[in-house]
Amino acid sequence: MFGAIYIGLSGLNAYSRGLQQVSGNVSNLNSSGFKSSNVSFTDIVGSANNGGLSLSGTSSSPGAGVELGGIQRDFTQGELRQTQRDLDLAIDGTGFLVLTRGDEVFYTRTGSFEVDKDGFIVLAGTDYKLATLDGSGRAVTLSIDASRTSLPAKTTTIKFADNLSSTATTYGLSDIKVYDAVGTAHTWQVKFDKPAAGAPGEWTVTVTDDKNVTIGTQTLKFNVGVVDPATSKLVFDDAANGLSVTLDFSSNVTSFSSGQVSTLRTSSVDGQGIGTITSVTVNAEGELELGYSNQQKQVLGAIAIADFRDPQALQERSGGLYADKGDAGRELMSSASEKVGRVVSHRLEASNVDLAKQFGDLITIQRGYQASSQIISVANDMIQQLFGIRGQG
Repeated sequence: MFGAIYIGLSGLNAYSRGLQQVSGNVSNLNSSGFKSSNVSFTDIVGSANNGGLSLSGTSSSPGAGVELGGIQRDFTQGELRQTQRDLDLAIDGTGFLVLTRGDEVFYTRTGSFEVDKDGFIVLAGTDYKLATLDGSGRAVTLSIDASRTSLPAKTTTIKFADNLSSTATTYGLSDIKVYDAVGTAHTWQVKFDKPAAGAPGEWTVTVTDDKNVTIGTQTLKFNVGVVDPATSKLVFDDAANGLSVTLDFSSNVTSFSSGQVSTLRTSSVDGQGIGTITSVTVNAEGELELGYSNQQKQVLGAIAIADFRDPQALQERSGGLYADKGDAGRELMSSASEKVGRVVSHRLEASNVDLAKQFGDLITIQRGYQASSQIISVANDMIQQLFGIRGQG
């Protein structure tokens, strides 16, 4: 009967610890990236020969109580919730983001990141730096400080596309921005005139700047609606600003009759002014990407994603972080690998806690605790009855 009391006590202890585990799951219902743990219980078999609770005198008893089973984390993905921040990152898949702090390495499924004073991408409110992959596939941190400015580049080519109506006599394109070597913008106008005494398909091309100064005049020819290869690229020199720009009509430019309506347009203009950072984000390929005020973009590196053979071996830390002591079998990959999933921005992963399941576990734990306490109560009553026996005679 004393053994039954200890067995009941083991139940009270196990179910109390189970309640703590369920409480941890429920209280983290809204914690980003939280992974719930499964509550399980296992039996204990005692042995009279090994100091167990059995009083039967045999080598083993049918049971000596219950204990809380080992904690098993549920690493299934939670809902990816949309946010407005470029550096709210999550993994759509099974991998983990890699964070470093000195020689320490940590892992997380999701997080809100920011740029610190030294230009590193860090987990908001901490000094944990987000790692990217270097050329050797190692996880390294990088600073954006060296890339805060996008250097200017002068314009060398203006490409055109679509139709210059053969029945029109004049056409113009204005507000074409070109840049010199120091990034100063100049506005050009390109005018097309059909000379009165010119040959069929011949046009005079005149380029002027925003001060109405003529940069140059050349001839563009079409043969039955197709650009004459000899005039498909016309070079205009603006010596005052150090520019030599090619007007490229060699691809997708035609001259067929369309009344007085022409659709000729600039398809691309190279060159740019100086730019400053306007955005830091992760692109669709999982790469850290900088956006600049001059509309340019620069890729700094692929975000490192860690894959583990045995994620259950990871050690949990506060704040949704995990540490690996070398038992989890880590492999580093990029977002391009289907094995680990991809990094997505403007997303935070929600907790994967199943509230209905937790409440179900809560009920069974409560009933188990009540039953264990009842065992102790009954055993105590039986002992009281034993103490109450009086000898006869």
